[in-house]
Amino acid sequence: MSIYESLLATSKSKGAGYFVLVDPDKIASDKLPSFIEQATEAGVDAFLIGGSLIVDDSFEQCIKTIKQHTKVPAVIFPGGVMQISPSADAILFLSIISGRNPQHLIGDQVLAAPIIKRIGLEAISTAYMLVESGRTTSAEFMSNTQPLPRHKTDIAVAHAMAAEILGFKMIYLEAGSGAEQSVPEEMIGGITKYCSVPLIVGGGLRTPDDARKKIQAGAKFIVTGTVLEKDNSISLVKEFASAIHNL
Repeated sequence: MSIYESLLATSKSKGAGYFVLVDPDKIASDKLPSFIEQATEAGVDAFLIGGSLIVDDSFEQCIKTIKQHTKVPAVIFPGGVMQISPSADAILFLSIISGRNPQHLIGDQVLAAPIIKRIGLEAISTAYMLVESGRTTSAEFMSNTQPLPRHKTDIAVAHAMAAEILGFKMIYLEAGSGAEQSVPEEMIGGITKYCSVPLIVGGGLRTPDDARKKIQAGAKFIVTGTVLEKDNSISLVKEFASAIHNL
């Protein structure tokens, strides 16, 4: 079974899947092993690894450490072409379809594809849609793209329809790291009404109740990251997992 198939099976059996984003720049290497082990025990279904800006060489070691301390999938969430590794289980092969920057629609993908094929890394084609969140996020700034207006559900639905017709396996609705506002439930519901592609939703989710509302609106996977960057993160992981699973 592919990683993609296993993630879908997890979402179906648990009601929804829970991903934790690990940014190698934002977690100390000595704390990573225990965090991964405890997060796995708490109910995380996959770890996403990556960041909009990784300023040192910790990316590869971060993936290897995660693989050493858990059996749940380690999936690359690339912030750029350099974030590719054979140590991971899969990579979200992202195209930022919400913007009109050709580099992130197809340019980076052309550069990355031969590397991914050569190392035999499973690629999960993912339509990445940035959503207006109340502040300029790292993803928005680094990609040089304008996010979708949060009050224009029809525009988001049209983009999602295009993603489905083009054959993307997943759609990732992203408010951005540290977003002031998360993706609106109305937008999630509008997309799931017209599209069957599984939705990943992340950015600006500060409480388990926030996550539960996204699942109830139609999201199949929830991602948390920034909210976990504090001392009581493991207890919060448990609360998120409980809110997300088996609604």
